[in-house]
Parts: sequence; C-alpha cells; structure tokens
Amino acid sequence: MSKPLSSPAKWNSTACILCECNCGIEVQLGGEEGRHFTRIRGDKQHPISQGYACEKANRLDFYQNGRDRITKPLRRTPEGSYEEIDWDTAIREVAQKYAAIRDEHGGDKIFYYGGGGQGNHLPAAYSRATLAALGSVYRSNALAQEKTGEFWVNSKMFGGIVRGDFEHCEVGVFIGKNPWQSHSVPRARVTLKELAKDPARKLIVIDPKRTETADMADLHLSVAPGADAWLLSAMIAVIVQEGLSQKEFIDEHVVNLEQVLPFYEVLNVAEYAEKAGVPETQIRDAARLIANASSVAYFEDLGVQMNRHSTLVSYLNRILWILTGSFGKKGSMGAPIPLQRLVGGGRGNTKTPVTGQRIVGGLVPCNAIPDEILTDHPARYRAMLVETANPAHSLADSARMREALQSLDLLVVIDVAMTETARLADYILPVATQFEKAEATFFNFEFPENAFYLRKPLLEPVDGVLTEPEIHTRITEELGALPLEIVDEMRVALAESRETFTALFFEKVASNPEHMAVVSSILYRSLGATLPKGSESGAAVWGLAMMCALKYPEAVRAAGFEGEGPALGNALFDAILESPTAVVFAKHSFEDSWNRIGLADGKINAAVPELFDTIRSLCSTGPLQPSQEYPSVLSAGERRSFTANTIFRHPDWRKKDREGALFIHPKDAEAIGIESGGRALLATKRGGVEVEVTVTDRMRPGHVSLPNGQGLSNTEQDPVGVAPNDLTASEDCDEFVGTPWHKSVPAKLVAL
Repeated sequence: MSKPLSSPAKWNSTACILCECNCGIEVQLGGEEGRHFTRIRGDKQHPISQGYACEKANRLDFYQNGRDRITKPLRRTPEGSYEEIDWDTAIREVAQKYAAIRDEHGGDKIFYYGGGGQGNHLPAAYSRATLAALGSVYRSNALAQEKTGEFWVNSKMFGGIVRGDFEHCEVGVFIGKNPWQSHSVPRARVTLKELAKDPARKLIVIDPKRTETADMADLHLSVAPGADAWLLSAMIAVIVQEGLSQKEFIDEHVVNLEQVLPFYEVLNVAEYAEKAGVPETQIRDAARLIANASSVAYFEDLGVQMNRHSTLVSYLNRILWILTGSFGKKGSMGAPIPLQRLVGGGRGNTKTPVTGQRIVGGLVPCNAIPDEILTDHPARYRAMLVETANPAHSLADSARMREALQSLDLLVVIDVAMTETARLADYILPVATQFEKAEATFFNFEFPENAFYLRKPLLEPVDGVLTEPEIHTRITEELGALPLEIVDEMRVALAESRETFTALFFEKVASNPEHMAVVSSILYRSLGATLPKGSESGAAVWGLAMMCALKYPEAVRAAGFEGEGPALGNALFDAILESPTAVVFAKHSFEDSWNRIGLADGKINAAVPELFDTIRSLCSTGPLQPSQEYPSVLSAGERRSFTANTIFRHPDWRKKDREGALFIHPKDAEAIGIESGGRALLATKRGGVEVEVTVTDRMRPGHVSLPNGQGLSNTEQDPVGVAPNDLTASEDCDEFVGTPWHKSVPAKLVAL
C-alpha cells in the first residue's frame, strides 16, 4: 500500500467534504501505514471558516478508510458476479461499448449522472470531455432533486445566484432550514449564537419541527408540513396591506411588481394563517419585524425545496426580499462573484426527450429519470455513466430507480466504494478518495469576499485506482477525440513559459469549439503534467481562474492580485496552486451586487407569470390533510447530529441513534400505544419498513421524521436503519421543476 505524503506528526491542511461549506480542516495522520486520520481540527488559516469545524468532520477517517473500497476495475460476468480486469481493458471496453450505442442510437441516449459529490467537484470539469466525445447531452445530479426550483426562480428574478449575509444582518430568517445541523452558512453555530445572543438582532425560523435552531429563535413559526406557501403568502399580504413595503427601493430597483401586488391586496390573512397552522398574530409579528429591520438575510433549504409548492415557495420568499429592500446592502441578500458556474450546459435542451419535463440549468429532474428509461420510446436513455453518485439509494422511489438502472444497455460507475448503484453496474472504475488527489471546493457563495480552495492530496492513492481526470482523459483518447497535436504544441509552449502557453491557448484552443469541448483533457495532458505530484487534477482550475480574472478583473485585483488580462489570470492560478489553504480570489462591496443582476435592465424582475395560476389556486385549496389510510406526514431525510452525506457508508461512525429512529409526537405515540425505543411499522404507498421510535414534543402532532444517510449496504453486515427512498414515490414532485416531495409523504404508523 502507498505511503502518506506527509509526516504523521504534521498538521496537514485540507477541507471537510460533508456539506457545501467545505470548512478548512487540519489532519494528523497515523495508524496502519500512516493512512488513518488520528486527529482533526479546524484550520484557523482558512479565510472563510477561520478554524471552525463541526463534530462530524472528526469522523472523516470512516470515509478515507471505508470498508467498501474498490481498488481494481471490475466487469460484470454473464453469471452476474464481478471479475477484476486491467485498466487498459476497462478503458477500451467502456469506450467501445459507449461508442457503439452512440453510433447506433445517438449520443443523446447516453445519460450522465454525477459531476461532484460533496467536496468532489473536479470530475465535473473533466467529465465534459468524455461526454462531448460521446455526443451525450443530457445530465443530472443531486442538485436537481433539491435546488432547481430555487435556480429557476433566481434566473427569472435576478439572473444569477443570490445569498444572505448572516454575519451582519439585523434579522436572520431560516425557512425549512436547521443550520445547527445542516450548516451551509459559514461558521454556522458560531454565527447562530452571535445572532441569538445580540439583543439588537432577531432570528426567525419557519419549520414544522422545533429544531436546535428554532430553540434559539425569537420567533419560531411551526408551520404545518407542506403549508409554507400559505404562510409566506400571508406574510407578504401583511406587508402589502399594512403599507410596510420599501417604496423607494422598489421604485429604483424593481420592475413588474404591479403584476404581483393585486394577489396580496385582497388576500385573507386569517384564512391563510389557519391553513398554514400558525397563529395569525405570529405571522403579523414576523412580517412586521422583517419590514422594520434595517437588514434581513434569508436561507431556504430542503425542508421547503423538497416539499409541496417548492418552486412557488422560492418565489414567495424572494417577494419578501423585494418588498422589504433586502438586497445589495450589508446584512441582506447579495450576488457573489463565482470562480465557476455551478449549473449550466445541457447544450440548450429545455425539455426531457420522453416526458417533456423542464430542464433547469442543464439538469434533468431526478424524479423523471426512471420514466426516461423505462419505456419503448425511441428517444429513451439507453446507457448511463454514474460518477461519485448513488442514484439507486439517493433518488426517490428506489425500487423503480433500480429497475431503470438494470434495464439499461450499459451502466458504468466511477466511484470509491461498492455503492448500491455500483452493485448494478456493468463496469466499475475505482478512483482515488478525495484525500488522495487534488480536489476543489466549488460551492463558493460568499460576499463581499469569496474564496476558493484547491486542496493538496494528503496520501498517495492506494494501488490500482486512478483519478477521475485520468479516467476521462483516457476514455477521450480511446475515442479519438483528444487532439494530440494540440497537446504536443501546448507542452512545447509550457517548456518555454506560462505566458507562451497562455497565448497559444487563446490562439489554438479557445477559438476552436471542437477543442473547447475537450479543453479539460487538453489542459490535463499539458499543463497538468507540469504541476506538483498529486496536483495534476488542478489543471482545469487554470481555465476557471483565467475566466474569473477576465470577467471580474477589478474584484480579483481588489483581492490582492496584480496584472491585466491573462496575466491576472495566471497570477490568480499560481496563488490558488501554491496556497496551503483557501485563497480569497474576489473582493467587492455589498452594493456591487447590483452590477451582477443578470437581467437586461439591471433590475429585479418581480413577475414570474408561470406561477400566477398556482398563486391563485391557494385561496381555494389547502395543504395535505391526514386521511384514514395515511394519518401522518413523513419527512423522509432529516439532518441530525450523526447523519451526513452517504460517503460515510459504515454505521460505526454514528456515536448515537445508530439506527436512525423515527421521531413522533407524544400524542401520536399515545394514539398507537408506543413508547420511545418501541418498534413500529411505517408504511407509505410504496411499502412498509420496521422502525425504532423516539417520542419527542419537538414534532408537531401528525408529523414524523426519518434521518438521511441510513440503510446503506456494507460488506460486513446487513444495512442498518431505513433507506428513506424506499418509501418515496417518483411521481410525487413539484409541477414546475420536478423536485421531490420528500418532506411531505403521506404515511401510516402501526405499533409492533
């Protein structure tokens, strides 16, 4: 086995990979072969996390030394087992079989799912070369089952990503969000404590459950599950009807609000409050508090984004921002400068080929994937490439998803471990872990300073694995799509100087669409070969640094970099490459967010007419009601102290609640005759599972919840806990962007 790259006693800088914050951490190595993480602490030099890290990062050795590790390419045999093959055979056969499907049916029948698990983002850049060589145009990943409603609304109203400044806000509002456990806000627990303890600042939490964040709140609006649209509508109506809107802000910065206001001028606040399950007085107090604050920051998350009316809720949330002037100033909402685009691509496809569902940011709705495969439609997906993702476990309706995957002509999985999806594959291509290669943290949403981290490998890869950039480049070469003569020219130019290389790149590559389609592999084979050992994957970051410097030169220079044009890009890339921790690559003022409104007139667009019929329907409809068959509402996938993303595959990482108990309210427990520690049958229309029960008054009556990240297979024992997606249905999803209703599943509970 390969040795570590650093001495055991040294504190080695890297990043956590368990949520989008990707906090900077330091690791000491030890144990067998020096390959275990013996101590972990926050990295005080990281400019964003500043030494902060939650307790979950301390368990990262369970990822690095997971028991389900794959270290040799595997090919399925006719009998259904797997046999080891060498890399040359694996690359050749995978390329040939994809090419055969492309040539017979078209490259658009090859579907890609992946592009970055948490903290594993560089594959997204390198996969584009493989997909271009195959003519593959449809893709998706976990963002499409969580965030595409928010993305779509942001694009309609702001033309880009918008985030909140919780460090300085007077009022912080969390909607369907418990940052105490799910983070997503830099230094989440520190920031929450500062916000809660300051008597001049206020915290509002909208969540059915009394979460740890709700415990700290000045106002906790315990909304009925799935009723957030009625609650936010009532808050908007209070602001409109009581004349609390920021007229000067609206007149200067907002267009088309007159199309929206009539809905709320006549809305019956008391009626909507009753539907939302929240006292009208609380709704009015919250609306007035927001309207009268000097600055308000908002964060909506999966509690509403994987719930009923999710896209509409994202829109209503933003109407609150607009009415109260919460944009473009300290402590409010703003537009960060990105180093890279989080979503996009798809080659202009706006609808899925079989079911015609809306594609947002180039991402096919995850709930649509089985229906795009399990059909005799000539445009159906016939093959998939799944990379650092696990759709057989993580997407809705697991049984149907597995059926779809098994029906494909070809399924190839690129991953570290033998996941539930890998067990269905025709080929499994094993890769280095996130700590055995250079990796990057792509969720860069901070403002007015934003940072990027190209982290160095802590360990040599184990024998037998490759990195994703190497795999994609080899496949691209095997398909004959890599222009080797250009690669050779780039290498010669690099031998002379980086400046010569840069000039040649813009002359020969950037101006050629065919070369740009495989640009990541061109950079990897040329620039990557000159980078420090283990950092070859960082070659694609050169292109990102160059684009950022050319598009936002003033902000890059304000961050301390010198130069003009490509020279500025090279200075930025060198700093990213050489820094032991994250680098602040852009600085700007809060007011500069107005310069990044991506709409033609530079103003916020308040009207999204596609949503107006649904807004009208709220007055004559109501939230999901209990029925005799399903008297409860299940939240399938709650973030808790010992749950994270599913790269923690072995249950031993959980110090408590190992099985992941179902939380229920005391009244519900009394009704079915059960106590904490008892076992029950939890049933939905997709089937039933046995669960352990914990009785807690933190839940609303009729509302039950299961944690995420449970029910994973492993090599030593049967799965522990419940896989939530065994209980969810793919047809239950948002009407606009197809995000699932995981947080609002009709359910029944029977004591065993």
